[in-house]
Amino acid sequence: MGKYQADAEKLLEFVGGKENIAAVTHCATRMRFVLNDPSKADEKAIEEIPSVKGMFTNAGQFQVIIGNDVSTFYNDFTAVSGIEGVSKEQGKALAKQNQNIIQRVIGVLAEIFTPLLPAIIVGGLILGFRNLLEGVQIESLGQKIIDGIAQSNADGSPIYQTIVDVSPFWAGVNHFLWLPGEAIFHFLPVGITWSITRKMGTTQILGIVLGITLVSPQLLNAYAVNGTAAADIPYWDFGFAHVNMIGYQAQVIPAMLAGFTLVYLEKFFRPRIPEAVSMIFVPLFSLLPAIFFAHTILGPIGWKIGTGISYVVNAGLESPISWLFSAIFGAVYAPLVITGLHHTTLAIDAQLIADFGTTNLWPMIALSNIAQGAAVFAVLFLHRTDKKEKEISLPSGISSWLGVTEPAMFGINLKYVYPFVAAMIGSGIAGMFSNVMGVRANAIGVGGLPGILAINGNIGGGWTAFAIAMLIAIVVPFILTIVFRQRGWFNKIDRVGEQAVAAGVAVDVPVETAAETTTSNTVVTEELFATVNGTVIGIGEVNDPVFAQKMMGDGFAVQPTDKHVFSPVTGKVTSVFDTQHAIGILTPAGAEVLVHMGLDTVELKGAPFTVKVKAGDQVTPETELAEMDLEAVIAAGKATDIVTVITNADRVAGLTVTLGEITAKTPIGKAEMLG
Repeated sequence: MGKYQADAEKLLEFVGGKENIAAVTHCATRMRFVLNDPSKADEKAIEEIPSVKGMFTNAGQFQVIIGNDVSTFYNDFTAVSGIEGVSKEQGKALAKQNQNIIQRVIGVLAEIFTPLLPAIIVGGLILGFRNLLEGVQIESLGQKIIDGIAQSNADGSPIYQTIVDVSPFWAGVNHFLWLPGEAIFHFLPVGITWSITRKMGTTQILGIVLGITLVSPQLLNAYAVNGTAAADIPYWDFGFAHVNMIGYQAQVIPAMLAGFTLVYLEKFFRPRIPEAVSMIFVPLFSLLPAIFFAHTILGPIGWKIGTGISYVVNAGLESPISWLFSAIFGAVYAPLVITGLHHTTLAIDAQLIADFGTTNLWPMIALSNIAQGAAVFAVLFLHRTDKKEKEISLPSGISSWLGVTEPAMFGINLKYVYPFVAAMIGSGIAGMFSNVMGVRANAIGVGGLPGILAINGNIGGGWTAFAIAMLIAIVVPFILTIVFRQRGWFNKIDRVGEQAVAAGVAVDVPVETAAETTTSNTVVTEELFATVNGTVIGIGEVNDPVFAQKMMGDGFAVQPTDKHVFSPVTGKVTSVFDTQHAIGILTPAGAEVLVHMGLDTVELKGAPFTVKVKAGDQVTPETELAEMDLEAVIAAGKATDIVTVITNADRVAGLTVTLGEITAKTPIGKAEMLG
């Protein structure tokens, strides 16, 4: 009888039996099912299985978290079920049967834009800082004077000088920062066409070349088109026809149409051209037609579509019922994040900036981030005596206020429900106020509290109005979270001190604290070390609900700055996962430690990893476990966080970790293990 045979039999029954399983596979920590009818899965019963640490559904896959021993569990499951596993790619393909056409489209958009987010965020910060340097009039700097004439607005009010007007140094900084700013946003089509070829598995350099041809300096810049007479627009003369030489700077839809055209042309020609000459003719027959179609048909059509969408959205946000439009959008943005639909707003925001120079949509997104964080801090206040809850909620709230909401939503707000609803209401009110006051952003990518850097201070209510909107997004969710809990509204299993609240009904339950648990047990302290050079973050900040919610156990993560990964503890290597992305270690004190390199990197089949240890090896913090190719992981659209988790959570009496910049092999904390 296998170690997990009994649990595997229960899981088989509770997922709906063999006939309900279309496919099953596993990664380093979880079983991944594609179910014919997901509604047949009895989640409540599955939660009661001893070896199950949690579950969630993502991208059509029903995922059951097992932990380090998932490979053993998987073997027992296939033995009792008689079902052969499939590859990760086959599983993902089969998972699409549980997705409707909208979910599939959103999934594609997500995979296109997610790898671009780091650049977009950096670009937003850069443009936000330039906004402060050149866009903020400061009265104390005096009135602006040009050619000896004091400058005034149309109403006679003075125009004051900005920082760049009075400081050559900051004027130079401002000028220099436009170099990366332009590269990120004006040349966005290059990133889009590259990302499409990466996602679709075709030749990525062709995608880059195609993108460059859309923004080449040979073309009339898209921003100069409206100010150029038709007769002055350059063109290619083919004798029988003229084609305007117009660039597509910052245009999203033309780039997407061109990118997919290139992809499908390559997929069409590759199987039809003999392999001996495919290196020459596949790129030739794919790239040149794609470029030609992009400038003759797809670009103009895509420009019209993108402009139409942006004008409709802008009109809705400036219409007589804009208050209703913005209130609804502000409230539902957080649920959009759960479904993945929020990725569509990136394209719309980019198009709004391309057409109008600013966007009225992004400020509401930043406010939604703030509202989710405020709700988390309210939960932290309510649970202030619960040390374990604090370890999750504090970093999650901070992360949300800095623009990353997934740890807050998945780790806290959705778990209890009522703070999520409170945040939605607060976000809706704040978004409505922001839009009614005419707040607009110059850039996208900067969310949460830093989002104020992207706000145009000279339009509508500017920074003052947005600051008030931020205050609304903090105060309203905080108060509503407390009220909802006290009233028992929208409450799903809230635990505070010695009282559990389920479905609005309070009942007394015994709570065993760590201190009480350890009084009758020997406690051994296990020293923890940094796995890599970089920044240590709390596990609640990891952008993966399985780790952030501590379904696998407590621990920490390091956002790496180099490729050398060292052991976080002294111990013995118990397992090296087939796809090289995860390593298990057992310490003398009995801590079962999982070192997980990157997030969701099982899909990469070990390509970015070079593991330097094997099962049975003794390791110390001086032992290099592996090398991780950071650029390859990022290029694949994955996060590089290296997560260290103690998976036998029942043995952990306490864990402390120092956050911040760290050097590999440096002590960063301690875990108290029950003997």
